[in-house]
Formats: sequence, C-alpha cells, structure tokens
Amino acid sequence: MSRDRAFSHRVTARPEHIDELGHVNNAVWVQWIQELAVAHWNAVSDPAHVAAYIWVVTRHEIDYLRPALEGETVTGTTWIEEGPKGARFDRYMEFTGGDGKPRIRAKTTWAMIDRASGKPLRVPPEVAAPFL
Repeated sequence: MSRDRAFSHRVTARPEHIDELGHVNNAVWVQWIQELAVAHWNAVSDPAHVAAYIWVVTRHEIDYLRPALEGETVTGTTWIEEGPKGARFDRYMEFTGGDGKPRIRAKTTWAMIDRASGKPLRVPPEVAAPFL
C-alpha cells in the first residue's frame, strides 16, 4: 500500500487549540491524529467491522515541523503502507498547510480490540483489505 488509498480531511485551528506560544498545542495535534484515524476507519470499513472492533493507539511518533496558527486550515492525510502484524499495524499521517508545507508528520501504531471481549485480536484480512 502507498498513498493511493490515502484518506484526507481538513481542520481549522480555533482559539482553544492555541497555546501560550501562539500556535496549535502539541496535545491538539494528537487529538487531530486520533480524529483523522477514526474518520478513515469509519469511512472505508464495513459497518459490521466498525460495530465489532475498536482501535487503540499503542505508540505515537510525531515530528513537529512547522507551527500551525489560529485560523489556519490544515489538511490531514493518512495511509497504511503495509499489512498488519497480528493485532497491530502502523498508520502514517501528514498535516499540511494551505502553502503545501507539512506542519507535522507522524507514524502511529494501532491495535485492534474485540468490542465483545475487550481483548486484542489478530486483524482479519477482510478488515485490513480496504486500507491496503
């Protein structure tokens, strides 16, 4: 997989997203990463899979490259480069500004949890297929 099955959405920095340095707070970026991942899952997954499974983050690696300022709209793009390993897979993300320059880049690791049991579950091929 590459970016040919990438998913994107836009978000605008509001006053409550801004920290004392005058730019989007690092914790807000983590929230936006979560929102982008969930939106991607909900947009392309079989509704039965959405009902049966939930994803949890096990690791975030984020490179903060440029600040985003109040009122700025950024486009978050996410994609999966390779299939899952057991219950886990890596998701890549980039948020870019209107100038086309990246604000952050991230690699996040997610684990699939069975909603009924609350336990990690090996990702079935049919769950991974829409992302690969």
